[in-house]
Amino acid sequence: MHERLYEKLLICKKRDFSIEFNKGERSNILKPQVVLSLEQALTLTYATLRFVHLGWRVIRVEPTPMAGRKSKGDPNRYIGRKVAGGDRHSYFVAPNLGKEAIALDLKQAEGQALLKRLIKELKVDVFCTNTLPARHKQLGVEYETLRQEKKDLVWCCISAMGLAHPDVPGYDPVIQALCGYMDITGHNDGPPLQCGPPLADLKAGDEAFIQIILALMERNETGKGKQIDISMAQVAVSWLHTFLPMLDMDSPPSELKRSGNEHRQFIPVNAYQTKDGFIYMAIGSDAQWTRFVKQPLFASLDEERFTTNEGRRKDKTELHKSIEAITQQHPSSKIANVLAEAGIPHSPITPIEDVPDLPFVSSKALRTTTPDGRTVRLPPPAVETEYLEQIKETLPFAPAYGEHTDAILSEVGLSSSEIVSLRERGIVA
Repeated sequence: MHERLYEKLLICKKRDFSIEFNKGERSNILKPQVVLSLEQALTLTYATLRFVHLGWRVIRVEPTPMAGRKSKGDPNRYIGRKVAGGDRHSYFVAPNLGKEAIALDLKQAEGQALLKRLIKELKVDVFCTNTLPARHKQLGVEYETLRQEKKDLVWCCISAMGLAHPDVPGYDPVIQALCGYMDITGHNDGPPLQCGPPLADLKAGDEAFIQIILALMERNETGKGKQIDISMAQVAVSWLHTFLPMLDMDSPPSELKRSGNEHRQFIPVNAYQTKDGFIYMAIGSDAQWTRFVKQPLFASLDEERFTTNEGRRKDKTELHKSIEAITQQHPSSKIANVLAEAGIPHSPITPIEDVPDLPFVSSKALRTTTPDGRTVRLPPPAVETEYLEQIKETLPFAPAYGEHTDAILSEVGLSSSEIVSLRERGIVA
């Protein structure tokens, strides 16, 4: 079934929107930039991974070891299965491929001075952080502080509710709860649920990525840097276009709440049990419904009351039951063939372990190699890039804690003895 679905997707032709630049006119934004990122968890590490996909240099900054704490650096290093050493577990690896890692104690003046030196000497284009904004001043990472080292610095912060709410911490499921996602996810007779992928994290990361790109484009015109303030809560709510406005257009809240696998407006869109599993189908127009009921298998549903979407919505409970009464008598493959014949969008429910083998995934997937030689398949990039083609879609493995500290400090002019002294005094690790 997946092969047939893939073949149908290939039929869709894409127009080629290509932009040509004369070499003398090529914008600096197209050249690799240097990103310094005080990052942890997922939302910002995902954002800066997208810069890795462009071939940009990304240096992640982590704190030096804290007294009384066994783990070092980003807590996500220790989540999931142990993969390499003691500090690169499975949950940490994918968002941190192709990066460099340095450990600095930004609570100390010397650590802050080193950060400023890195910005100046490495000609850092972008500084990012997802540290709680209330701690920015203590760590010396405020925009006004760092831009003194480089006037055209693009500075970006991701936080739970933005710089206006500096003391509010937040993780993805908390943001989903706050912003109504859990109220609209799940079955109508069940408890509120979080979405499977961490949508708030990833949406904020994508927004940081595009806003930084836009700021760099603007810098090319003005020569000025910019402060970018990303609120996870705001970007999460920004996706609720088919929910919030409807409240002011006579839709009662009950119409927008949890609806399981059903679409709230288009009927029938749902998952239906078959003889050997489930199949999801989506009828998004009356024309599709007409083609659907012309198929002999579903001809019994060809009733006048179902000819319009509003009619189908009025009797949707009965209609869903009637469809499933048919689908559960046949294997998924037969249902898929009938839906394909009618031109109805459909798919089996793909087990997560089978997703890497989907043709359109496996043909575009990225890869990395663990220190012990194992190949790890990665999600494909959102958009293919020339850089990924050049490196044959294989990214360097995620860095160990502080792996590049010495090399980076040497690059900005520190001697071996100076680096040893800094390490002995806990300024670097």
